[in-house]
Amino acid sequence: MELRRQQVTRYVTPLREGGSLPALAEADDGFKYVVKFRGAGHGTKALIAELIGGEVARALRLKVPELVMLDLDEDFGRTEGDEEIQDLLQASRGLNVGLHFLSGALTLDPVVNQVDEHLASRIVWLDAFLTNVDRTVRNTNMLMWNREVWLIDHGASLYFHHSWRDWEKAMLSPFPYIKEHALLRKASHLEEADRECRELLTPDKLAEIVDLVPDEWLQWDGMELTPDEIRGVYKTFLTERLKNSHIFLKQAIDARQALV
Repeated sequence: MELRRQQVTRYVTPLREGGSLPALAEADDGFKYVVKFRGAGHGTKALIAELIGGEVARALRLKVPELVMLDLDEDFGRTEGDEEIQDLLQASRGLNVGLHFLSGALTLDPVVNQVDEHLASRIVWLDAFLTNVDRTVRNTNMLMWNREVWLIDHGASLYFHHSWRDWEKAMLSPFPYIKEHALLRKASHLEEADRECRELLTPDKLAEIVDLVPDEWLQWDGMELTPDEIRGVYKTFLTERLKNSHIFLKQAIDARQALV
């Protein structure tokens, strides 16, 4: 696996609905991207979650905009008039991550938009697996584009890495936050989704995805582990979580039964 790497050439507009100040920008390939910046909020850990989460979703044959590595050079953003944005851009020099911009896409409303129950089940399984706390009715992080459901913004996944404490315990978490999932009520095929997703995700596939994370995103203050050792933790977390999917599967099934 390999992600394309492009240079950001033009900052178009901030997307202020995101707490970490993502932006719409243009790259040297002529395409527009929604850019998540390493200088924002949770730093490179949000980018790691975005990359791993997005590519795991893609491996499960869910629709995700193309993820691209986007490079910001030292001079980028110096003419930006907004001081907050200028500071963000200056703090984001180096590799960032961008999602291909889906022009004309609309935010999915789980009440208004019809979502297939089988698809809903796979999405719920994905978010329980990734411990993604941010796919709720308040913020679905799903788009309707060309009459299909597209998943965006996986930056709140793998939240264990923000503290890095008790990651072994988090690895086997039933993930009680799944009760807040926007599609849980429609996820009537969770056991079938579990079987299918376990067939598509293998330890080798998960390792391949984690290996996409660049070394420069793994240079954390106060962290004594090397980039390869940090990747090893992510691989173990994901592999063991997959092996023990019955734990979060039961939690999701019980949470759904409480709703319906």
